[in-house]
Amino acid sequence: MRICVITSAKFPPEEGIGNYIYNMSKEFIRKGHQVTVITRGSSKAQEENFEGIRLYRAPFFPLYPLHVQVHGVFVNKLFASIKSDFDVVHYHTPLPPPIKTNLPTVTTVHTPMKTDTGMVELVNPFSLAVKLQGKVSCLIESRLFNISDIITSVASSVSQELGEYGLNPGDVEVIGNGVDENLFCPIQNKTNEKYILYTGRLSYRKGLVDFIECGISVCSRYPDVNFKLTGKGPLFEKLKGIVHESGYQDRFEFLGHVEKSKLIELYQNATIFVLPSHYEGLPTTLLEAMSCGLPVVATAVSGNLDVIESGKNGILVPIKSPDRMAEAVSFLLDNEKLRTELGIAARKTIEQKFTWSAISDKILRCYYSICKEPVAI
Repeated sequence: MRICVITSAKFPPEEGIGNYIYNMSKEFIRKGHQVTVITRGSSKAQEENFEGIRLYRAPFFPLYPLHVQVHGVFVNKLFASIKSDFDVVHYHTPLPPPIKTNLPTVTTVHTPMKTDTGMVELVNPFSLAVKLQGKVSCLIESRLFNISDIITSVASSVSQELGEYGLNPGDVEVIGNGVDENLFCPIQNKTNEKYILYTGRLSYRKGLVDFIECGISVCSRYPDVNFKLTGKGPLFEKLKGIVHESGYQDRFEFLGHVEKSKLIELYQNATIFVLPSHYEGLPTTLLEAMSCGLPVVATAVSGNLDVIESGKNGILVPIKSPDRMAEAVSFLLDNEKLRTELGIAARKTIEQKFTWSAISDKILRCYYSICKEPVAI
């Protein structure tokens, strides 16, 4: 199978969607398929081989609100010159430009734009611009859905949200998200430091003010427990300010962007992982933590509900409830046996349902169902 992926994600990947495409592409290649990725570049078209992935960076100019349409001119020109190389086209939202093609087409929705822009809080001029851009973005997304033979999503909740576009959620194929279970794996001998970990972007809908408030409460009860946050984002200064005012600045560590090897070590040695989000698709960080055998506390939203059965392989708490989050974290800190049991169950959940091999098989079945080649996974 010769696969063309069209995306707006950065390469090398920096965040969730880019990592999704990268890992899926590597798995396809491992199974004998060819993968080309077309994404945003700078002012000049570029082509390279990125770890076996044929990568094109088409010119992109930030001419909002027409940036996708302008980028699409270059992508369509590029695609027309190489279209005979492909059997299927696979879009990944948000906002890849639609192209002119008669090839079988799949669109994977990570977060619908109507949901995404609806969650944006008006805190600065940029957030207002995102809100205003939303209507144009939704029209582009609707066009993608109209030209797609199959629409897939990363979570059942995302499928339900697509009903706002007039789609039947039952017609959307829920694929899920994946993790490299061989890289993200438990270790036997952890460091002696006790710490609660958050990994991800430092943005508003991630619920990080709740996480900090939870942390302050926990710090007041457990003098030997620290908190570590990775990632960058617009909330960095605000979060540090809240921590400083609390007097617990020595107990919180803001690590910024960390390399994958360091990230894996952070997961493996953590005591508990917390995901405080107000909204998620199916977060990669949750799967990574569970794959490392961590007990997790996560908000009962969206994709988290597809993965966690509260009390069996993790603990779910209501959104915007730092007190309930602190109670759950405290309960786990007081129960080492339960932490171990939840961590083991979390790892088993990943091994059974959320490896890249399992997720890629689901996508390959989608490809073959709309292509003329015989199924051979």
